[in-house]
Amino acid sequence: MTQTASHTGRLIIVSNRLPITIKRSDDGYEYHESAGGLTTGVMTYLRKRKTAKPGSNDDRLWIGWPGMPIPNADREEVTKTLRDDYGAVPVHLSRKQGEDFYLGICNNTLWPLFHYFYVFATFDAEQWKAYEETNRIFCDEVARVIRPGDTVWVHDYHLMLLPGMLRERFPQLRIGFFLHIPFPAYEIFRMLPRDWARAILNGVLGADLVGFHTHDYAQYYLRCVLRLLGIDHTLGTVQLEDRVVRVETFPMGIDFDRFAEVTDSQAVAEAKEDLLASLQGRRSILSVDRLDYTKGIAARLEAYECFLEEHLEWRGKVTLVAIVVPSREAVAQYDTMKQRIDQLVGTINGRFGSHNWTPILYQYRQLSIEPLVAAYAVSDVALVTPLRDGMNLIAKEYVASRSDEQGVLILSEMAGAASELGEAIPINPNNKHEIVEAIHTALTMEPEEQRRRMRGMRHRLQVYNVIRWAEDFLSTLEATWGERHHYERIIVAGDLRRQLVDAYRSAKQRLILTDYDGTLVGFYGDPLMSKPREWLLSILTKLAEQDKTKVALVSGRVKNNLEEWLGSLDVGLVAEHGAYIREPGEEWKTPVHIDASWKEQLRPIFQMAADRLPGSFVEEKDFSLVWHYRMSNPELAPQRARELSDMLTQFTANINIQVLQGARVVEVRNGRVNKGLGADYFMDYVKPDFVLAVGDDWTDEDLFRALPESAWTIKVGLARSNARFALHNHKEVVELLEELSQSPPL
Repeated sequence: MTQTASHTGRLIIVSNRLPITIKRSDDGYEYHESAGGLTTGVMTYLRKRKTAKPGSNDDRLWIGWPGMPIPNADREEVTKTLRDDYGAVPVHLSRKQGEDFYLGICNNTLWPLFHYFYVFATFDAEQWKAYEETNRIFCDEVARVIRPGDTVWVHDYHLMLLPGMLRERFPQLRIGFFLHIPFPAYEIFRMLPRDWARAILNGVLGADLVGFHTHDYAQYYLRCVLRLLGIDHTLGTVQLEDRVVRVETFPMGIDFDRFAEVTDSQAVAEAKEDLLASLQGRRSILSVDRLDYTKGIAARLEAYECFLEEHLEWRGKVTLVAIVVPSREAVAQYDTMKQRIDQLVGTINGRFGSHNWTPILYQYRQLSIEPLVAAYAVSDVALVTPLRDGMNLIAKEYVASRSDEQGVLILSEMAGAASELGEAIPINPNNKHEIVEAIHTALTMEPEEQRRRMRGMRHRLQVYNVIRWAEDFLSTLEATWGERHHYERIIVAGDLRRQLVDAYRSAKQRLILTDYDGTLVGFYGDPLMSKPREWLLSILTKLAEQDKTKVALVSGRVKNNLEEWLGSLDVGLVAEHGAYIREPGEEWKTPVHIDASWKEQLRPIFQMAADRLPGSFVEEKDFSLVWHYRMSNPELAPQRARELSDMLTQFTANINIQVLQGARVVEVRNGRVNKGLGADYFMDYVKPDFVLAVGDDWTDEDLFRALPESAWTIKVGLARSNARFALHNHKEVVELLEELSQSPPL
């Protein structure tokens, strides 16, 4: 899929760090491209984008922290250089702001928690304030450069509040968010203070599209949204009051062709010779990782030690090339980790090594791409065993570098890449015995089997590379935006609203049909709390008093509720979805004969469902039974609702009743009853030339279907409907009715 954007705006990338590293020198400042999976991946796409659109950097900007505090006197010069030469906009933070933000919530809370190292997580209120403040600073910087038509792509856990902040300030802005680390299961995420957790979830929901590396991460996020915000989803689409948010899976790829090209370079050939000379003809196992407790480096070294203990035949014949890239050296925890790794390497080499064999060749340094690819190309086995990893591009880079289709990948099932690289040997990184056996299997694997596995992985990575990843994300964002604008075109506002009001005023006979719950009032845990307020009664009264205007409430409520609350008004009432109809001052009547004898048999089933789910209850009407679960566990309740619906459907297969799932209710009613009966009655009675019908749920679809195509049918909420138009919520419905009540007929 390629990006088919229909707009000409710029792409604004926002991440914690700029793709440029700045260093102070005697002559001023030096600028170098940064390393890292996010930077490398996105820059690869941007270069391709620039090739497709030759010219300057005007079609994109990258906003982020420059990595160091820039003195006020130098900020103008640095900002100009970054903008003019690199298409980058720096977010200037003081040293304290940078430390409180990056070393605070980011590294002390979100990083360990999202990687399941919750014992390392701290929950400091002052650090959370710094996280909020820094996200606001980023928001201010985006606001300074944004133009109409721009697309903003926010990256990673440092900026999870930013999409929501941008949405508040720019409701029409295209916003995408991608998380490059794992999103944890609900049981882990809920360890955050509740207000922090809700702020993060709502912040991310500010985006139009939310992307994760794997299906599991996406599902964990959606589950947290359900449990903590009470918002469910349909196939990854979250329906908010005023828009939809799509949650999708986009496994990040690599620049496959670049690794294939570098593999054949002279620099790599020379590096391979040096490495092969140091191996002295022995088989090699490669371990490459940034220094971090999530990578499981110490556990990997311990597993290699067990391998040498259990497989004596490999002593002196295999070498582990362990490359550890420095990271966060100022953090005491990481310094302790480094000491542990150094100690393990020394112990293993001292215990098993000899004058002509060193079991581990250990390097603690940053490698450029040429020596790294050389290490990939000569290693018989790549040992990639993170304890938890969002994706792990090392595994993909190893595969891309093996143009000879040889080599074996051992991959932790805790890495996001495991879902794509099924031909790798999977291991549980907490099980040393599994790792030992995997190493032995890899070292003894036949060349043809290596070729079969490697060929499948290489093809997959070549097809779904990092450019495809970015294009898929951005094209999906554009499609989501287009869907949002489809709904916005049918929102009764602006010119459309004026047309409705004009049609209402010029009509000779008017009919207004409106649902009650969710349409005129919001939802409550206790249905009896939905009693109308005086201002709503006043609006309905004014409408009903207008000349040649008929107002009728078409509701699923029992007739006693409607009569008690609205019976004094000069409006028609329809109760129990059309089972009862009442004109002002008259008795209730039933438009069709209805048999309710089936209730005796189904009542125990409904009661059993209520007994099984705390917070749920049964409401009995004259001609229907309703099971409410609005106040129940939001994750368990839908499962119980499906079970109840399935049971009722099977039990009632031979009788004329309907089993319907609605807004956190399951209802059984007579098959002949629906709101279309109320529509037919008042259409025949009033014979209007203007009809307005408003409703919010599945029962109102019968109402919409029963009306002529010329009717102003309005769905409350943005969802597929038989209605022609939409409003966001019940408040907008009341505002529309109030305007009509103040618009007398011509």
